[in-house]
Amino acid sequence: MENRFAITIGNKEISFDLKDLASQANGSTLVQMGDTVMIVVSLMAQGKNDKNYFPLMVDYEEKFYAAGKILGSRFMRREGKPSDEAIITARLIDRTIRPLFPKNFQNETQVVATCLSWDTENDPDVLGILGASLSLALSNIPWQGPVGAVRVGRIENKFVINPTYSEREKSDLDLLVAGMKDGNNIVVNMIEASANEVKDEIFEQAIQEALPHMQALIEFQERIVASHGKQKIALETEEPQVDLIKAIGEVMGTKLQEALFGGTKLERAERERAVKDEVFSALEEAYPDPGARSFIATFLEEEAERLIHEAAIQEGKRVDGRALDEIRELVGEVAILPRTHGSGIFQRGETRALSILTLGAPGDYRIMEGMELNGKKRFMHHYNFPAYSVGEIKPMRGPGRREIGHGMLAEKALLPLIPSFEDFPYTIRIVTEILSSNGSTSMASVCASSLALMDAGVPIARPVVGISCGLMMSKEKEWKVLTDIQGPEDQHGDMDFKVAGTTEGITAVQLDVKVSGLTMDIMQEAIKRASKARHTILEKAILPVLSSPRSDLSVHAPRIITVHVPREKIGMVIGSGGKTINRIIEETGAAIDIEDDGTIFISAPQKDSAERAAETVRNLVREAKE
Repeated sequence: MENRFAITIGNKEISFDLKDLASQANGSTLVQMGDTVMIVVSLMAQGKNDKNYFPLMVDYEEKFYAAGKILGSRFMRREGKPSDEAIITARLIDRTIRPLFPKNFQNETQVVATCLSWDTENDPDVLGILGASLSLALSNIPWQGPVGAVRVGRIENKFVINPTYSEREKSDLDLLVAGMKDGNNIVVNMIEASANEVKDEIFEQAIQEALPHMQALIEFQERIVASHGKQKIALETEEPQVDLIKAIGEVMGTKLQEALFGGTKLERAERERAVKDEVFSALEEAYPDPGARSFIATFLEEEAERLIHEAAIQEGKRVDGRALDEIRELVGEVAILPRTHGSGIFQRGETRALSILTLGAPGDYRIMEGMELNGKKRFMHHYNFPAYSVGEIKPMRGPGRREIGHGMLAEKALLPLIPSFEDFPYTIRIVTEILSSNGSTSMASVCASSLALMDAGVPIARPVVGISCGLMMSKEKEWKVLTDIQGPEDQHGDMDFKVAGTTEGITAVQLDVKVSGLTMDIMQEAIKRASKARHTILEKAILPVLSSPRSDLSVHAPRIITVHVPREKIGMVIGSGGKTINRIIEETGAAIDIEDDGTIFISAPQKDSAERAAETVRNLVREAKE
C-alpha cells in the first residue's frame, strides 16, 4: 500500500509520509515541505476523564539538531523550556484543531509536533497544523477535520503562497489562515497575521486567495483518510434526564435570565452564582449522585449560553444593555508613574491595562538563540495577567502560554510603527499589567502601549489601537457580530476576532472560534466593525490625551550619543585587553557599545556623562590636520 502522498500548493510540494514510526500513538504522520520535516503524533487516553471539561494538550518541540546546531548553556548542551516562538506555534495548532472535537468527547488527548529537519526557508508552523490535521483524521480519535492551512505574503502588490523567510522580509503582510469544509464551502477557523498597515480590502483579498489552496489540502487529506484512516471510537450518548431538567426549570424559572443581564461584571457574577447555589441546594436531597451535580452544572452553563445567544440574535440585546456595535466607556491617561520613562493607562469599560515603557542602551537587547531565530531583539512587549484582575486568589507564577501569546500579539501589532535603530538607537521594553479584566485585554494592552510610547517620546508615526469583535450564531446559522466583547460574550460566544491597526491600516489580526468556522461575509462584517471601532478609540481615548509623541525624552531615560570612528581605529578605543574602554566607562559612568562598522553608541543616565565619554572617544581618534 502506498505510504507517501504529495500535493503542490503554490509552487511548493507538500508531502505526507505514513511510515508507522510512532507505532504506539493513535495517529502519526511525517509532513515535509522543502527540507523542513515534521513528525506529528496524536494520542488519546482510554476512558472519559472525571473533569467537566476537555483536557487537550498541544506541544510543539523545536530541536536544535533540526537546524544542525549545538546550542544551550556550556554546562547543558540540550534543549530547555520552549522558546516564546515555540509556544506561539503550539498555540496556533491548538487554536486550529480544538473547535473540531465533539462537545461530548472528554478523553484526555495530546498532539505533539516535533521539527526533525529545518531548511532555513520553510516555516514549520504550517506543517505543524497540517500534520496535526492528518494525524488526527487518520486516528481513531473523534475529530471533525481535516483542516487546510496556508501562509499568504504580499510582495510588490502580488500575493505569494507559503513564502520563504527571505520572501517574508520583503512582504508587507504575513497571514497564516486555517479552515475546514462546511458543505461545499471553506470556512475559516483560525487566523494569525501581522501586517505593515495594509488596507482592510487587501487583507480580505489575502484570505480569499488562501481559500482554494485550503480546499485542495482538505480534499487531498480526505483521499488519504479514505484509504488509510482508522474507525473512530463510538462516543457515549447520555440519555436525556427529563425529570432532572424539569426539576431544574421549576427551581430556576426566569432567575438565570434576570441574573445574566444588567449591572457590572461582579454584580452579574454574584447573581448568577446565587441562582446556581439555589438550584444545587434545592435539588441536593432528591439528586445526591455526583453525576447529577455534574449534569446540573453543565446544564446551567448551556442554558446561560442559550439565553445570551438568543438575546443577541433575536433582540439585539447584550448583557450590559449596549447596542451590538457600541463600545464601552473609553478612558486614556499618560504619565502615571513618576520615575518610569513612559506610562499609559487604557480603560474600556471594566478592562484596564497599564503599560510601562523602559528605554535602554543599544547593548540591552535580547539575544535570541534557537532553532529558527538567532540575533538581537531591540523591541519587546511583555504581558502580565495577575489573578486579582478577575477577582481571584492564585499563586503568583511566571508567564503561562496565554500571557506569552497575548504579549507577542501586541508586540506584532506595535512593531511596524517602532522607529528604525538608525533613527532611534534605543532598546525598548514595554510591560503591560492587566489591572482589571472584562474582555479583550490583549487589545487593551496595544492601546495602553501606544500611549506609553508617545509619553516616552518614542517617535512613532501614528498610534496603534485594537479591538475585539465577537459572534453569536444559532444552530440555524443566523448570526450577529458584536463589537467590543466582554467576559460573558467571550466565554459563551462563538468568536474572538482581534484586529489592531492605525488610521492607515491593519498591523495584526488574531482569530479564534468555537464553531466550525466563519464564512467570508461574517469576517468582512467583523473587519468593517473593527475599523470603525479603531477610529472611535483613537478619537475618544488616545488623541485627546496625546496627539503625537512628546518632543523630549523623560529626564530619567538614558541619553545616547553616536560617534563614528574609522574601522581601523576601533582598537584604539578598546585598548589592549579592553583597558582604554574600561577606563572611560569607569571615569564617566557611561555604557559604550561598539559596532563592527565603527559606530559607537555611548549612553548614560545623565547627558553630561555621555558627552564626556563621547569627547574622550573623539580625542582618542582625532587626526591632526594642517
